[in-house]
Amino acid sequence: MERSQSAVIAQARAALVTAWRKVRLPALVVALAASVAALAALTWQILEVRRDNATIAALKAGEDIPVDLRKASDEVLFARSEFLIARDRREEAQALLDASSSMDDPKLRARLLANHANARIRSAIAFVERGDQDKAIPMTRLAKDEYRLALRLDPEAWDIKYNFDVAMRIVRDFPGYDQEGEDIPPDAPKRLWTDLPGVPKGLP
Repeated sequence: MERSQSAVIAQARAALVTAWRKVRLPALVVALAASVAALAALTWQILEVRRDNATIAALKAGEDIPVDLRKASDEVLFARSEFLIARDRREEAQALLDASSSMDDPKLRARLLANHANARIRSAIAFVERGDQDKAIPMTRLAKDEYRLALRLDPEAWDIKYNFDVAMRIVRDFPGYDQEGEDIPPDAPKRLWTDLPGVPKGLP
């Protein structure tokens, strides 16, 4: 006697129902565990964002909030950098600048580098106004290096391009700059700052 198609379908359906009953509970447990894990991860991220925002707000308000340079978010590093630069705490600012290589946001890192370079240029200009070129030259060269790196990270940043141009003009006209690395005869005339009548203005 041949088995009818409907009987085969009914048997297959019964087998599927039996199999589903066996795996239903474990599957529900796994799904529940995954949901709880996802919720926990989301909650942790929200808490981190709130904590970072509180730290940034405190730094902007002038509170000296230390941060872990290895774990801090890009935004916290940037805010801490601004805090240190504004207070001329150079050694701490340099340590933070060194740690900025781990930042994920290239444009934010470019702004951080430019802020450090701007601070160096302001110092260099102060040295120039006091007639202390020996201190102004290395300060300006460091700033130029930071501007170059910032522009590699964010080539379209107009403010950084402008300030880099200011830095280039300051150093370019220092006596002997163009002859660096060359043998200069002792009787060679010294170059004067003929191209730069005063300190360039417009740096933020």
